[in-house]
This record gives sequence, structure tokens and C-alpha cells, in this order.
Amino acid sequence: MTFIKFIRLVMSYGFARHLPVSTGPMLWTRSFRQAICSGIFKNAGKNINIEKGAYFGTGSELEIGDNSGIGVNCQVCGPIRIGNDVMMGPDVIILTSNHRFDRLDIPMWKQGYYPPEPVVIGDDVWIGTRTIILPGIKIGRGAIIGAGAVVTKDVPEFSIVVGVPAKIIGSRKTI
Repeated sequence: MTFIKFIRLVMSYGFARHLPVSTGPMLWTRSFRQAICSGIFKNAGKNINIEKGAYFGTGSELEIGDNSGIGVNCQVCGPIRIGNDVMMGPDVIILTSNHRFDRLDIPMWKQGYYPPEPVVIGDDVWIGTRTIILPGIKIGRGAIIGAGAVVTKDVPEFSIVVGVPAKIIGSRKTI
């Protein structure tokens, strides 16, 4: 990690993360967080929005496309590719690794983690509040993930999914 990136991380977690949301009277907070995070992420598109309280680890494996955002208090770290025009509600959690649990002779907490599995989110996706996306998931272009869903399987393009575990309830193509 370079010194400049380290300073940006300190600025992000020490200051910018605690500024008000970008939709209130202090609209400059959006530009400020965007400027800091653009130098942290692996790739950052134009006009990104990183909201108050967002957690992204070191950001070194995070790619985010044009006009996309990470919602208030979201946790998105690990190898994640977020497409263009993606909306993300508050408190979304995207996991890319999980605890090992395959051995019965030692406690799970001592077994470490499975290798990270990238999460890929297509263009023009809407991820509702408090959604949880598990490791290795691919969400197709134009999909809608309902609030509170737990996404355990890939989501096809233009699908509308809700529930725990998330299930397809419709398609944007038939609306």
C-alpha cells in the first residue's frame, strides 16, 4: 500500500465516513468522499457516491462503475465488481469469504476462512435496504433485490428477487 493511499484511508475512516449523508443540506460531502475513495478503490467510475458510514476494507479489490453508489452504513469488502448505475440502499452487506467449518475436530473459529469468492453486480441494479449478498454471487443487469433479501444464488438479468433466501418473484421485462 502506498503512503498516499494510506493517507486517503485515514481520511476516509477517520473523517469522511462520519460526515452527513449526501442528500441533506451538505451536498459537498458526496464530492469529498468521491474524491477520497477514487484514489483508494481498484477502479472507480465517474460520479460515484460513497455514503456516510460505508465500510470497504482497504478498497484494493473493489471496483465501482459510473453513477453507482454504496449506501449508508454498507459493508462491501473483498473482490467486488459493481457495474454502472447501481443503487444500493442502507445497511447492505456483501460478503466475499466465509469461515471454514469442514473439520469437526477443531472449533470453527480456529479453522480460518475459505478463499474469497468475487461478487459481481451488473449494470442498472437496485439493491434494497439491509440486503445480504453471499460470496461468489453474480447479479445480472437490471435486477432488483428487495429489501432484507439474503441472496444465496445467482440472480438472472432483469429479475426481481425477495425473501430469505431470495427467490425470483417476477421480471422487469413483464411489467
